[in-house]
Amino acid sequence: MPRTTALADIRNIGIIAHVDAGKTTTTERILYYTGRKHTIVDVHDTKDLKSSTTTDYMEQEQKRGITIQSAAVSTFWRKKKINVIDTPGHVDFTIEVNRSLRVLDGAVVVFDGVAGVEPQSETNWRLADNYGVPRICYVNKMDRSGANFLRCVDMIKKRLGARPLPVQLPIGSEDNFKGMIDLVEMKALVWESDDRDAVPVEHAITADLADKLDISVPSDRKILADIAKYRSDLVDTCLEQDDAAMEKYLEDGVEPSPEVLRKCLRKGTITASFNPVLCGSSYKNKGVTQMLDAVVDYLPAPTDVEAIKTVDQDGNPNGERKSSDDEPFSALAFKVLNDAYGALTFVRVYSGVLTKGMSVMNSTRGKREKIGRMVEMFAKDANPIEEARAGDIIALVSLAETETGDTLCASESPVILERMRFPDPVISVSVKPKNKAEQEKFGTALGKMVRADPSLKLETDRETGQTILRGMGELHLEVTLDRIRTEYNVEGIMGQPQVAYREAFTKTIAEQYVHKKQTGGSGQFAEVWITFEPLERGAGFEFVDETVGGSVPREYVPSVEKGLRMQMEQGVLAQYPTVDFRARLTDGSYHDVDSNALTFEIAAKACFREAIRKAGPILLEPVMKVETVTPSDYLGDVIGDMNRRRGMIQEQLERGTNIAVVATVPLSEMFGYIGHLRGMTSGRASYTMEFSHYDPVPKNVADVVIEEAAKARSAPKA
Repeated sequence: MPRTTALADIRNIGIIAHVDAGKTTTTERILYYTGRKHTIVDVHDTKDLKSSTTTDYMEQEQKRGITIQSAAVSTFWRKKKINVIDTPGHVDFTIEVNRSLRVLDGAVVVFDGVAGVEPQSETNWRLADNYGVPRICYVNKMDRSGANFLRCVDMIKKRLGARPLPVQLPIGSEDNFKGMIDLVEMKALVWESDDRDAVPVEHAITADLADKLDISVPSDRKILADIAKYRSDLVDTCLEQDDAAMEKYLEDGVEPSPEVLRKCLRKGTITASFNPVLCGSSYKNKGVTQMLDAVVDYLPAPTDVEAIKTVDQDGNPNGERKSSDDEPFSALAFKVLNDAYGALTFVRVYSGVLTKGMSVMNSTRGKREKIGRMVEMFAKDANPIEEARAGDIIALVSLAETETGDTLCASESPVILERMRFPDPVISVSVKPKNKAEQEKFGTALGKMVRADPSLKLETDRETGQTILRGMGELHLEVTLDRIRTEYNVEGIMGQPQVAYREAFTKTIAEQYVHKKQTGGSGQFAEVWITFEPLERGAGFEFVDETVGGSVPREYVPSVEKGLRMQMEQGVLAQYPTVDFRARLTDGSYHDVDSNALTFEIAAKACFREAIRKAGPILLEPVMKVETVTPSDYLGDVIGDMNRRRGMIQEQLERGTNIAVVATVPLSEMFGYIGHLRGMTSGRASYTMEFSHYDPVPKNVADVVIEEAAKARSAPKA
């Protein structure tokens, strides 16, 4: 079957932003204006669970009014196919943004016109930097009280280190937001009403435009008075991308045409020289179609971005795969979802053609997969398809071996595509089914949730036998259990949240250990000399073999490393994992008969235990970056409360009419903070929190943690 949409006519884009900036509302408008929907559902109308927006269809999303998992929808605008992924803005669900950005070619970053750049805007922007994703900025909510377009542009420059380039200017703001100045076409677009089908009226840009449109606020009038300055900035910045047009402009004074400017804007956006900035109010139906035009005009097609890098088994780059139907098939699985259709594996096809019934290789795991049903997703609806080509984002039904981050490819031309990087969990809870008879069903559901979400980890506590679920925050874990209830019809109970403490040591120490056992017949013998050295925070574990002359035979060295890796999971203070150290195997000895892999593993474990006790062990705790946004009346209370929680205030920032207090606070002090904050500020403050780093625990707190861990180990098992 021939290609129906040319590769150059595809746009794979994400809508990313801080929670509550208007991503889902904007996506609803995109689907309405492109003809994929005939009604608009607003986020605040879904909390009764009787209706849902297209992309926030889960019960948990409707109840909370936030996006929890990314949803994919496809639509057409100006004969271009746009695959849109609406992503979450809450920090606990950053994993969804991470894996979406990995497979997207461009992104629309939505900013709240009142709050400007918020914490999750920064996190998402950095993720997009990591993956080299071109971006345009959309300043939303220009109709809200306190909206300030220029302040938002300034924050993009200062807080994100970006180069924002306004291609539109707002006409009015707050209740009097009427439309925008198009600096490329040099015309004013004015909406006479907020109706969803209202069409903007074009006005010429004249000196008395502010008077004609009843713009009375001085700051809004100043923007309109400075149109020529912003137009000049736009032209100068754009022409950096086109030497011939620049020469013509400087020598002959010929203004570039809108077509030339759009070409330059596209080039500058794709090369990340700058980020075009638009404005609007999605809720009031103003500016969305202009933003769609910008997606088509400025964001790249799969052929415009760099070819995807390929790597070897160890993750080292070893080549690339071009985006073309003529190349061998390759695709990246970026998400696994369990729903009514079975296990759905979302894949981005980077090259070649995939057809139903084809047999492909999972090169990450060395397994073969048979392609059964293939579907194109429209949020929760699946539309069957027969084939997928380079640039497509589709879902495959019931793949047995493939997980998030795996590469699927043609078996005759195997490659591994660059993998995704996922954050480690920072919080854990014990979980069990409400009804003991449902233990197996609950375990299966947990397994499926963990397979679908790489930022969740599941393990069994060896001491207590409890099932431990680890995640990115309280909301993350709460939503996971709630989804198990609604999707698998089994209720779970969550224990008290536990902090993921770590242990480290402060001194370098050389330790010798001899493992010797003689009980008739062949005995056990192994001797190791290991030097343990502390490393800087976040360095992880390093093992170095420095033995010479076969003092420890080659075949036993991996067993020494294995023993250390196993034992480091149980530290000596409170049995938390030991991190950030190097172990150098310097010497040892063996017996021809009594030594084997197991004896060296046992010796390494014992050597670790003995050495770490003498090496000044300390407890480390996760420290979070917390940003609390509060009215100024409660600022003193919020700061005082932060100090009581062992917080360190970093800075205070203006957020519209509110003040944002940025602090680093130990995670153990943050449980239940939202309830306390609401009580303290009459429900008017909010906060966001993300992992920052690990820090040593003060001795008085460490003593309590160690004592509680000892009590938990000695308590009788349930």
